[in-house]
Formats: sequence, structure tokens, C-alpha cells
Amino acid sequence: MQRRTFMATGMVAGAGMATMGLVPKPQRFYVPPEEARHQRTFMQWPINRRVHPDGVFLDMTQQTIADIANTIADFEPVTMLAHPDDHAGARRKLSSNVELWDIPTEDLWCRDAGPIFVIDGNGAIAVSHIQFNGWGEKQINTRDSQIVARIAARLGLDLIPTGLRGEAGGVEQDGHGLLIAHESSWVNDNRNPGLSRADVETRLLRAYGADRLIWSDGVWGEDITDYHIDSLARFTGPGRILINLPDDPDMRDPFHVAALDTHDALDAAGLEIEVIPEPTLRRVNDIDFVASYANYYVCNGAVIAAQFGDPQKDAIAKDALRRHFPGRDIITLNVDPLGEMGGGIHCATQQMPAEGLSLLVRLPHMLTRRRTSPLWLERRIGSVCNIWWVYGAWLLP
Repeated sequence: MQRRTFMATGMVAGAGMATMGLVPKPQRFYVPPEEARHQRTFMQWPINRRVHPDGVFLDMTQQTIADIANTIADFEPVTMLAHPDDHAGARRKLSSNVELWDIPTEDLWCRDAGPIFVIDGNGAIAVSHIQFNGWGEKQINTRDSQIVARIAARLGLDLIPTGLRGEAGGVEQDGHGLLIAHESSWVNDNRNPGLSRADVETRLLRAYGADRLIWSDGVWGEDITDYHIDSLARFTGPGRILINLPDDPDMRDPFHVAALDTHDALDAAGLEIEVIPEPTLRRVNDIDFVASYANYYVCNGAVIAAQFGDPQKDAIAKDALRRHFPGRDIITLNVDPLGEMGGGIHCATQQMPAEGLSLLVRLPHMLTRRRTSPLWLERRIGSVCNIWWVYGAWLLP
């Protein structure tokens, strides 16, 4: 199924806002920045023929997922979720460094169907539970809608209710109290009927332990995600953004218009923005192909990013990532099958923070969460805090 030109493929029993196993947690908790130390990366093995009817393309997609997993596994543990019947096929493509768990899946988008891990003030890891419902019931999600609860149960973690349906790919966060999101992915009757933007904002801030949210309109109904922010703009630190924009915007294209509007909203908020141009040359020229340099994944010691066959633009993107993430290997992969489905590497991965970050969790937020703090001060303090996020776990017993 294309994610940018979609048809509803079925509704799901059990994909509602289930409350069984959810534990109220009144205390403050936080989602660490992606560049903080990870305990592991979760990924999902794509298998469902209703989602992937073309067998040849499914095999290409599985190989792409394996390539990403095998690359990340050189830097940190990777756990692949798959039905037990699918383990043998997955193992043929996966390296021995990748662990397989018996959690059934349908599709590969672990950023959206997987858990959002949080750390509370007492040092405990828990899961902030935003219920996945197949991007507004646009795709079958009988298995994928249960992934969060199954991972939490296996790890013995509490599920913290948020009262939201949606996907983590629809929120970008810096780990220091600031979120950005497109309204189209959240203030939408296919996910959160009856909730106003203010209602959604309150719940998202609570879900991420954040203080501020920058909204932009986004695009309703043109792709299955209703335009996830993580294919457009990403934090590389407090107050710093990489954004992927077309060289020559077509103002008839709703995605181009929305991207420029998002850029303007971030600029008006005083963020430090670097633009990475979209590739001009591509191996795949389908109009629905998503060629996003912003959809990279930060793991321990590396950044895993896409390359699209445009030597000049690929090099510009790689250089930008090298400057924004010094000290990490920048590894680029051909992930065209994911682009053909409207996603990328970040969409297919979900990080679990390392244990031992608990003593560090309060410092960034205590120093940077004031709404009146000058942004330059937030950036300066936040950059120091990021050093603790990345390296502090190694210093703790």
C-alpha cells in the first residue's frame, strides 16, 4: 500500500482506546532526546499480504528493513518484532546481532505502532500510551495496534494513559520541553474526534513531559499519515532544526505549501534552522515517493540516513548531519522501498532509552522549561545537557 495515495483497507476490532493494563502516573516524566543513550532499538517485520500484496516488493521491503536493522546492530542492540511463524524468514535476512521477539506484526512502521518510552522522576522507565489506530483506521492494524501493550508486558513496564490516538511520527521533540507537530495528524476526527487543538495540545505535552508545542497546519487527507512532521523537520538539539525543503516549491502542491508554512512557524518561534534541499535526481520518480533526508535515525554512535542517488544533494545532507551530530558515524543507505511507501528510516525505528539516565533527567527540563527563558540561553544550557544525555549513562553504576 502506498502511504501517500491510500485506500482504507479495513477497520480493526480492539484498536480503540483500551484501558486494560493502563496505570495512572501523576508524577512528571520525560521522553529523552533521540540522541541520548539507547538500551535498544525496536523494529517490526513486515508480513501482511493485505498491506503488501506484491510478493516481489514485499521481499524488497523486508530486505530493506533487514539492512537498516543490521546496520544499527553494529552500534546498539536491535529487537525485531515478528510472529513466531515469520522468524525463519526474517532470520535469513537478519544478522545474528538482531534479536527476534515473538510479537506479531503486520507492517513495518515501528515509530508509529511502537511504544514511546519515558523516564519518570524516580528513575523508572514506563510507556506513554498513545493508541495506534492505523492512521485513522486507514489500514488494517489488528496486530500492530497491540504492539505497545505487548512490549510493555514483556518488559514489565507500566502503560501511562494519554487519552490520544495517533503516532509518534506525528510529533518531533527535542527532549528539553519543546514539541512540533502538524495539526492534520492530530486534530482530526479520524484519530481524536471531539478534541479541540487545545485539548490535543494539553495531552501531547503531558504525554511527552514537555512545556511548549509549535503547531503548523499540515495536510489533511492527501497521505495516509496526514503529513507526519518527522519526514519534514527534525530537532538536532535544543532550538536547532534540520528541515527538508524543495529547491523550487510548487505552490499548487499542498505538501510544498505546508512545508513552507512549517518553516515559517519554526522561524517565527526563534529556532535555528538549517535547510537541506530535497534531491533533484532520484532512482524512483513516482510522484508519491517520499525523498526525505530528515527521516534519519540517531543511534548510539551513529546516524543512519537515506541516500537517493543524487550525488550532490546526498553529499549536502550527509555533511549537514555530520556537522549536527559530531562524533557519530554518518551512514547512508538505499531505502527506496520505504520511500515508495511514503516513509523512511525514522518511521521504521523506535528507541528505548538506556537505564541509568534517571539521575540526569531533571536537569535539562529544570533549566530550560521556562516559557520566558531566552532561546539562546535554552540552546546553550541544552547543549551542555545533551552531553550528559549522550555520555552520562556510561558514568553511572
